[in-house]
Amino acid sequence: MSDLHSEASTSPAVVAFGGGHGLAASLAALRRVTPNITAVVTVADDGGSSGRLRRDLGVLPPGDLRMALAALCEDDEWGHTWSQVVQHRFGGPGDLAGHSVGNLLIVALWELAADDPVQGLDWMGRLLKSTGRVLPMATVPLEIEASVEQPDGCLAQVRGQEAVATATGRIVDVSLWPSRPPACAEAVVAIYQADWVVLGPGSWFTSVIPHLLVPELATAIGRTNARRMVVLNLEPQQGETTGFTPASYLEVLEQHAPGLRIDVVLADPAAVADLDALEKAAANLGAEVRLAAVRDQSGLPMHDPDALAAALRPVLTAPQPPQTGPE
Repeated sequence: MSDLHSEASTSPAVVAFGGGHGLAASLAALRRVTPNITAVVTVADDGGSSGRLRRDLGVLPPGDLRMALAALCEDDEWGHTWSQVVQHRFGGPGDLAGHSVGNLLIVALWELAADDPVQGLDWMGRLLKSTGRVLPMATVPLEIEASVEQPDGCLAQVRGQEAVATATGRIVDVSLWPSRPPACAEAVVAIYQADWVVLGPGSWFTSVIPHLLVPELATAIGRTNARRMVVLNLEPQQGETTGFTPASYLEVLEQHAPGLRIDVVLADPAAVADLDALEKAAANLGAEVRLAAVRDQSGLPMHDPDALAAALRPVLTAPQPPQTGPE
């Protein structure tokens, strides 16, 4: 048995949910802890290159999937090179302006795979020699709709991921269209086979919460014997979560997934002004709070992959009780 196979067979199986830069940060840390990673990625992006390809070709928006694959590239010459290639964005002018190489390559692989998104992403993963697997959360493109409370107290309906992320006012709740989208079957299987599922960090209403609005995913996340972790953001996101405290993220999670139990909430102590409030919100979900300095030393609101990996490793690799199947 090879060392790589032995490591994979003894390392925890982790399913990470999200999209964009938040999920990429989580994956960059997780691949330092375990090779058994499945990234389940939002497919609601409607802006930029992804939005153009979605509208022109009717495909899943590839951008967040591309970022997840790039984040899972190893820290060697091959990984660094291909991560840069797939993230490279064409300049203008011209029809290719704004498109990233990875987006176009993923869409090409989907066409060659007879529009099988999972097969195309698996091919992409093999080309990049990336750790783990990247899957879409649903097999059709989604739209996010939000109820947004205006300064005058009236509610406005905002549709589209880009519009929701930049909405003015307080987001009250979010929903998906179609309202009961088909989940990626491979993602559901991965959740039931996981030792841990990880939500966050990331754009809370447009990258994290949407996974809990896909019925089959929500059911699997709720019923799996895997333990559940929430990794909190380092600071509020202007527009989408303006004014949020760390406890606010958990309150929104509880609102959109009533009855969901969480085991661990991981937060950076510098981001927690009121630990009592956070611990109370975590306790409502059945969780304990763990504090660890995971912010990048640049001072920007980004997670440092090595620091986050160091915080995740003792939690994810601690012995767990044997699984007995779904509850």
